[in-house]
Amino acid sequence: MLFTPPFEQGTLLRRYKRFLTDIRLADGSEVTIHCPNTGSMRNCLFEGEKVWFSTSDNPKRKYSRTWEQAQTDQGHIIGINTGRANQLAEDAIRDGIITELQGYSKLKREVKYGSENSRIDIFLSDDDTDESPKPHCYVEVKSCTLLEDDKGYFPDAVTTRGQKHLRELMEMVSLGHRAVLLFMVQHTGIESVQAAKHIDPDYANLLNQANKKGVEILAYCAEMSPNQASLIKSCPVRL
Repeated sequence: MLFTPPFEQGTLLRRYKRFLTDIRLADGSEVTIHCPNTGSMRNCLFEGEKVWFSTSDNPKRKYSRTWEQAQTDQGHIIGINTGRANQLAEDAIRDGIITELQGYSKLKREVKYGSENSRIDIFLSDDDTDESPKPHCYVEVKSCTLLEDDKGYFPDAVTTRGQKHLRELMEMVSLGHRAVLLFMVQHTGIESVQAAKHIDPDYANLLNQANKKGVEILAYCAEMSPNQASLIKSCPVRL
């Protein structure tokens, strides 16, 4: 995924009211930008460190700048904009990077499914004309950015929505389809992923249930810069 134009750089001052962030620009001026991350951003807020942002030319936006990436005090890069995770996943599937999700002729985004009225991030299927089509594949994408004690965790806050998604994936398996939970690791310091039982024990328990019932759990690490981002390798999921 190329960023055109490349992201601009600033310095993080503070994040507040969930969707707002103050940064200092290179000329010393301070501006407020939009924060596109609805999570707690636990261990992602490094005041005084570098951040990168994009700028929209949409005149209707109150805040034209969007926070995209952050740097930790160890120099790691974090993808702040969770909205980019789905595009990263789609690009990696189409480019053959995610080997486990190859062999499908159709890819759709945001398809309605499940008994709890959800939308699946990525829906994979074969042509309708196949005599023996493969089971449909439902892929739920989650952005992982929490690093604690040299371990990657998800989620960074209690997530009833994430719990619902796990139930929906298990339902798809029970109906004979393929279901995949795909962790997109948008933190260059994370080398493995596991459930944050200390933050959301219910999610951790559901993740174990989903694994036992046949939901496939994958994790892939992203390489990031102000110019581009892409998935480069799979990483272990600790269950």
